[in-house]
Amino acid sequence: MSMRISTKTIYEVGTNQITTLQTAMSRTQQQLSTGRKNLTAADDPIATARALEVTQSQSINTQLVTNRSNAKGLLSLETVALASSTSILQDIKDLAVKAGNGSLTNKDRESLAIELEGRLADLLGQANTSDGAGGYVFSGYKSTTLPFTQTPGGAAYQGDQGQRELQVGSTRKLPITDSGSSVFENNATGNGTFVTTPDPANYGRGGSGIISPGSVKDATLLTGHKYQIDFQVVPGTPGVPKVTTYTVTDLTLNQPVPPAPVPAVPQPYLSGQNISFDGVQFDIKGDPADLDTFTVAPSTKQSIFATVTDFIAALRAPGDGAAGQASLNNKLNQMQVNIDNATDNVLSVQAAVGSRLKELDYLDSSGDDLNLQYATTLSTLQDVDTVAAISLFTQQQTTLSAAQKTFTTMSGLSLFNYIS
Repeated sequence: MSMRISTKTIYEVGTNQITTLQTAMSRTQQQLSTGRKNLTAADDPIATARALEVTQSQSINTQLVTNRSNAKGLLSLETVALASSTSILQDIKDLAVKAGNGSLTNKDRESLAIELEGRLADLLGQANTSDGAGGYVFSGYKSTTLPFTQTPGGAAYQGDQGQRELQVGSTRKLPITDSGSSVFENNATGNGTFVTTPDPANYGRGGSGIISPGSVKDATLLTGHKYQIDFQVVPGTPGVPKVTTYTVTDLTLNQPVPPAPVPAVPQPYLSGQNISFDGVQFDIKGDPADLDTFTVAPSTKQSIFATVTDFIAALRAPGDGAAGQASLNNKLNQMQVNIDNATDNVLSVQAAVGSRLKELDYLDSSGDDLNLQYATTLSTLQDVDTVAAISLFTQQQTTLSAAQKTFTTMSGLSLFNYIS
């Protein structure tokens, strides 16, 4: 039994088939023109969701690249400022060595003081380095506040102790600045454990004793106390030389060293001979006067600007005679040690900054690898296979053409064509 197909059915079936073929061909054409195999989320919901996650991760990675670039800019500025500060401190150290020349006149020392004022201004300029965006590198969180302002005693820090950070990795925040206080004020006095100081009144008594910075002889015996060394001088008489002795007192405990019941016997003084007690060791050279005193106290922190300012004042202080030269040398010894400590501190910060820059390089390399991985994943999820799509498009084009031609033939069939 045969089935009769009406003209209406022929048209409906033919039109539907051609429409379906055109829709499929149009979709393939859109895939080729956009380069995407999934034109809507409905095409592959799982791949679309995954692609969205990867795209978000890629955007975060791109932002981290920008953050690392900004971090490198700030850290590079800090590196330049620290390197310049180190050079300035070396110049100041050279001036301190030159100032110790006993043949210099007061006018010569005044010239050195004027040169030091220039170095102080240069150092202050480095401490107030701008970040290029209206702020300052060494002001902590108070980025728009000028870090240091010059004062009669050196410079006052106007920033805070904050250390600005920036997110440079998915799980890494990196410090991008250092506070001016930690760089220029966090400098130990003396040898870092204790500081030796002459009594300023020694100059007026005519004493020419010069005390060394000293060193730690036995760390297990250190007390952290403050001590005073008192000199007693018995003038000589014809045929009898003068006798110079000293005693040591623990000012913290207010008792002699060694403590009672051992008698505090004055010790004979010999220029340049080591003086040791409670784990510390130093020497005194020269000729101390009667009642001259020296102190040994725990090290503290001092601003490099205060150190340089004191250096300038020392050069302009009276320095005539052996007592004056000794007073100057005592101050110069302190200055040189403090400048060395300040230089070491700046170099330490500079090394830390260099380490951060190195870490940023590693993070950049890791970020590039991640970006490549994200791009590969997105390509797998979204990109169309161009060769396969072109082949499919050609096949669909041929199929559609055949369907259109057969439809024309089918729609033209009629019994009336055979009636003559």
